[in-house]
Amino acid sequence: MKRILALVLMLAMIATLGATSAFAADDGFVDGKFTNTRHITVEIFNRNNDGGTDPTNNVWTEYLKKGMLERYNVEVEYVSVGRWSEVDDLNNLLAIGDAPDICYTYSAPTILNYAGMGGVIDLAPYLEEYGDQLEDLKALIGAENLFYDKDPATGTVYMLQGAMPNNGRITTFIRQDWLNKLGLAVPTTTQEFHDTLVAFRDNAETLLGADADKMVPYTTSTDIGWRNDLMSISFVPDDVTDETLYVYGYDDRHLLYPNYKEGIRTLNAWYNEGLVWKDFALYTDSTEEDNMMKAGYVGAFMHNWDYPFRNGEDSIAANLIRNVGEDAMYIPIDCFENNAGITRKFLGSVVGSDRKSFLPSTCDEPLAALLYLNFISSAETIKYLQTGLEGTNFVMAEGGAYQILPATGEWVKNSGNNIDYTMTCNGLYLGEATDASTALSYPGIPADIVIQANAYSKTNGRIAKHFNCGTIEAENDVGTSLTSKRDALLTKAVTAAVDAFDAEFDAGMADYLASGGQAIIDERIEKLAEVYGIQYEK
Repeated sequence: MKRILALVLMLAMIATLGATSAFAADDGFVDGKFTNTRHITVEIFNRNNDGGTDPTNNVWTEYLKKGMLERYNVEVEYVSVGRWSEVDDLNNLLAIGDAPDICYTYSAPTILNYAGMGGVIDLAPYLEEYGDQLEDLKALIGAENLFYDKDPATGTVYMLQGAMPNNGRITTFIRQDWLNKLGLAVPTTTQEFHDTLVAFRDNAETLLGADADKMVPYTTSTDIGWRNDLMSISFVPDDVTDETLYVYGYDDRHLLYPNYKEGIRTLNAWYNEGLVWKDFALYTDSTEEDNMMKAGYVGAFMHNWDYPFRNGEDSIAANLIRNVGEDAMYIPIDCFENNAGITRKFLGSVVGSDRKSFLPSTCDEPLAALLYLNFISSAETIKYLQTGLEGTNFVMAEGGAYQILPATGEWVKNSGNNIDYTMTCNGLYLGEATDASTALSYPGIPADIVIQANAYSKTNGRIAKHFNCGTIEAENDVGTSLTSKRDALLTKAVTAAVDAFDAEFDAGMADYLASGGQAIIDERIEKLAEVYGIQYEK
């Protein structure tokens, strides 16, 4: 409440001083460049990486600062925001009127909440006036997608969507060496996957010897929705409509999709059979779980499609080989079939499912900020940030592919593919060299495994239709609270006794819906009718 009150008072003060975001063309911008040097601040994630660099001052920020000064006569200063606390950090910065001129977040509700209080600049007039200066951004996300979030009633645009050239999400991984040791085939169905986990559990001494008591056939985290998505959504009917996916698609973990509960029931059964890491609910970060995988105690898991390959010599895969042996390897599999026999994946669109950039109303250089977003969206800029210095960050391989090297010192990238700096692009964007380079982007990992993991993350993928219904007021200020309730209800449901599952899940869902979830569903139904004339029946 104090944070909201502070924001309201701050916004009132801005309005009094005449510093609101009302549009006015910038007469100091001539022939594509400012006549006088402008200054902007830009958010950058701080991941607190061991061996990383200062995210606000390194070789990558120097490249961007130099480029912006030369191209547009704009000075850039970076402001650190915690990666894992980004929503809370942004809320605090916005509330005290100290947010960077350019902010970005995965949370659209955070943006819309502050936009509703006058805390975010309406970009529509700037996009219309200066759209011809944003050619690199338009080339990346598509010209029409500048207005992806344009409110159909008011015409306002409060955020710019980033692109995900590679929109693969999640892949299932399993220990190939354990399969070989037990003479088991790669699972191709849900039942076969379950039976394989049972075999891991029942042969712990064979697989782990003196460490048999550390056996974890399958691991997950308290982010149940993400970490078990492929199995959970396999229970969603294949003929589910785009309208249903929109109405119940507020939660990006698919919590409200039809029949999703049965996927969680299955995970609950596995947990009670001793197939799932029994202590997953005790940990709030990934350190303990990653260490178990690195040590060789885990048989299978679902995660981001490249998760076991990340971080070079400190990757799960590299540690597994060092700790267990050359044959130890997680391989990707694709085995969770829906009622149509399809291993369905619900994917985000190339535009609209990743980070969103926005300008708080305290930004007094909106054009300079948009030009920054344009600069970091150019193919040349992205290529440099993703590949770096030849001989240090990469070497050229056959066919024009970039083979990424495990750089150290000042050339370290604090995030995979430097996505914290390519905030409008999440995923390799190297033109014709992209696919071949992806396969070579993980030192020490066989290219065929990387290619297969990437392919499985998109196999039988479905992208729901984009319904632009404008701001859903019910979503404002409930994103974080509903996320917490979702994770809590799923964790409690998975760890409940089998005969208590329904009561636990239903109670958690009732609380989730009563806390704002149902209001979102109802408003989305109303907006479908209002904007598209679609009468959706629950």
